Amino acid sequence: MKKKTKTIKVLDAIISIIIYSIILITVSLIFDDTVYIDNAYYGVYSLLASFIIYILNRTVKPILVWITIPITAITFGLFYPMINVFILKITDWILFSHFEIKGIIIPFFVAIIISITHIIMEHFVNKILEAK
Repeated sequence: MKKKTKTIKVLDAIISIIIYSIILITVSLIFDDTVYIDNAYYGVYSLLASFIIYILNRTVKPILVWITIPITAITFGLFYPMINVFILKITDWILFSHFEIKGIIIPFFVAIIISITHIIMEHFVNKILEAK
């Protein structure tokens, strides 16, 4: 039984990384002046950025959410996407010129779009995994 749950967790992680990659590619095509993924190995760098975002979301983001609870409460949740922008900026810093996020305002909306689309995609993936 434990093997099956570990397998599902690994499968969920892989699917999440692929979903993030698709979302990042789509967002970089829509907001080409703000989000840049190196064209030389487009898929590789989007998968690498997705992997880094996934790891940061599992490790750093819970700490950031906990630290920023007062600010998020005061702004009625409007500060929460700024945490996602910060995660994107860390990914930008790690991948140097292969993945770039420029500015603050447009990445704020990009982070909202990424969050919403990831929630929707994850919902459908969970339904598919539960059906099997």
